[in-house]
Amino acid sequence: METEPWQWPERTWRGHVGAVRAGRRLVPSSWPGGARVAVALSFDSDHETIPLRDGETSPGRLAQGEYGARVGAGRVLELLAEHGLPATFFMPAVSALLHPAEAKDYASGPHEIGVHGWIHERNTLLSEKDERDLVRRSLDTLAELTGVRPVGIRTPSWDFSSSTLAIIRELGFAYDSSLMADDEPYEILAGGEPTGLVEIPVDWIRDDAPYFTMDRYGSVRPYTRPRDVLEIWTDEFDAAYRAGGVFQLTLHPHVIGHRSRLVVLRELIDHIRGHQDVWFTTHADLAAAVREIPGSMS
Repeated sequence: METEPWQWPERTWRGHVGAVRAGRRLVPSSWPGGARVAVALSFDSDHETIPLRDGETSPGRLAQGEYGARVGAGRVLELLAEHGLPATFFMPAVSALLHPAEAKDYASGPHEIGVHGWIHERNTLLSEKDERDLVRRSLDTLAELTGVRPVGIRTPSWDFSSSTLAIIRELGFAYDSSLMADDEPYEILAGGEPTGLVEIPVDWIRDDAPYFTMDRYGSVRPYTRPRDVLEIWTDEFDAAYRAGGVFQLTLHPHVIGHRSRLVVLRELIDHIRGHQDVWFTTHADLAAAVREIPGSMS
């Protein structure tokens, strides 16, 4: 008979808490080039995969995602090119198959492409076999389409199943960017033991979707003015700058790519560039930099 959580013995709840845990914080005394702060911009190019994942095939729902590929992604790439900035693009394999030229753009120049599932599936609901198969297929698909094998992964559900960590390690990823145990990068522990896997943590505060997402038939509604979000993200960057840490941001072309929201991203970039000693970096280069901290990794 299944017991309630309040009935669990100590070894049970300690086992759950200790399965995947944050280890050593990975922040150097200074970033490459003597920079004071690292800025890691990322974009989850989900496009049509959000409705497809849920079996929603109406043209209206698919068009919301298509906007990201048709309009948003180009605007984002133009803005980054204007300032000469690198970014990391996490892309579901189905999205890359629908938009192969876009995937190639992400894997070229200063940018990086990372794994973001097959069809933006909820990996926590999958069997170990299915999850492993989808991650492997996603990795192989992006590598075949772009000619570059990704070294990083962001799980599409921003969560780990009981099998995710083992699968990520088995497939040789250098870093993950799905968990939220710190503001700064850290090494993931498995059952209390160092794994050598770098975590570049995300957070809903530094994500455009919670502020701006709209679902006509559900309860999800945009609730924050873009310029109010700019204030939040500016405060997040300023705090990271004072601490000498990392400012990591997660955006979506189909969300941030709208005109009034792209204005906010442009102003945020202008604010960041107004500071001295800022290192704009991909997630892969950030993970490589923290690996070089003496004694930091197993």
